[in-house]
Amino acid sequence: MFLIEYSMAVSYLHFPQPLNVSSRGRFSISSSDYGRGSLKRRSTCLVLASNNKVETLLDSVKWDDKGLAVAIAQNVDTGAILMQGFANRDAVATTIFSRKATFYSRSRSTLWTKGETSNNFINVHDIFIDCDRDSIIYLGMPDGPTCHTGAETCYYTRVSESLEHLESEIEENKLAQTTLYSLESTISQRKAELEVPLSGKPSWTRRLLLDYKLLCSKIREEADELCRTLEENEEKARTASEMADVLYHAMVLLAVKDVKMEDVLQVLRHRFSQSGIEEKKRRASQ
Repeated sequence: MFLIEYSMAVSYLHFPQPLNVSSRGRFSISSSDYGRGSLKRRSTCLVLASNNKVETLLDSVKWDDKGLAVAIAQNVDTGAILMQGFANRDAVATTIFSRKATFYSRSRSTLWTKGETSNNFINVHDIFIDCDRDSIIYLGMPDGPTCHTGAETCYYTRVSESLEHLESEIEENKLAQTTLYSLESTISQRKAELEVPLSGKPSWTRRLLLDYKLLCSKIREEADELCRTLEENEEKARTASEMADVLYHAMVLLAVKDVKMEDVLQVLRHRFSQSGIEEKKRRASQ
C-alpha cells in the first residue's frame, strides 16, 4: 500500500476510486492502482509518502472533549453561509481528499457527507481554520439547495420578523444575504414588477429596466466619473461612491440579461490561476 500526502495549496483532487481512511486520518490506495498509472495522469499535487502534514494539521485543531469542532459550509462565490454542523478529524480528513463537505453526525455517531442522499453535494474548494483553531470553514460550491427543507441555505429565518410575527416561513427574500446580493434581489424584484401596471411615479430601477439606451448611457457616464476620481486625484470616499454607482447600474444590466452576480464571480474565480494577458488573447481568438 502507498500512502499519499495532500498539499493544502491545491484546489482540486481527483481519484479513480474512494480512499481508505483510518481512525487517525491516514489515507491509502492499493499499489496495483498506482501501477496502472491512473494517478500519474492526474495533474494533482499528490506525494507518495507519509501524510505527516495532514496529521500535524489535524493535531493542531482544538477538538472538544468529544473530539469535535464546529464546521461551517460557505458558498465560495456568494459568501452565503450554507449550513453548520460538526466535524471530527476523520470528517475533515475525508473532506480534504474527497473535496465533498463531510461532517460528523452526533445523533448517529458516524460520518456523513452532505448530499449523499440528495446529491446536493457541497464541492469544497478550500478549507480554513479560525485563529483559535476550534472551528472550521468549508469554502465550496453547492450542487443544489443545502437545507433539507429545499431552501438555498439553512439560514432563512430573520429573528426580527420571527419575534414580530412568531412565524418562520421559507421565503426566498428572507435568506440571509450580503449587501451585494440584497441589492441583486431588489433589482430582480423590480424586474418582476414590470408585469404589474404602474400606479404612481416609476422607480429609477424600473426606468432603467425599460429603457436600454438610458441604462447604457448611465453605465458609460458613471464609469467615466469613476476614472476621473483617479485622473483628478479625488478623495477615496468619492471613488467609493462612484464605484457604487457603476456597480448598481451594471447590475441592472445584468438583470436585463438574466445574468447573476454569482455567474460573474465564477468567471473571476476561474481566472485566478491564469495570466490576464493570456486570458485576453484566448478570448480574442474565440
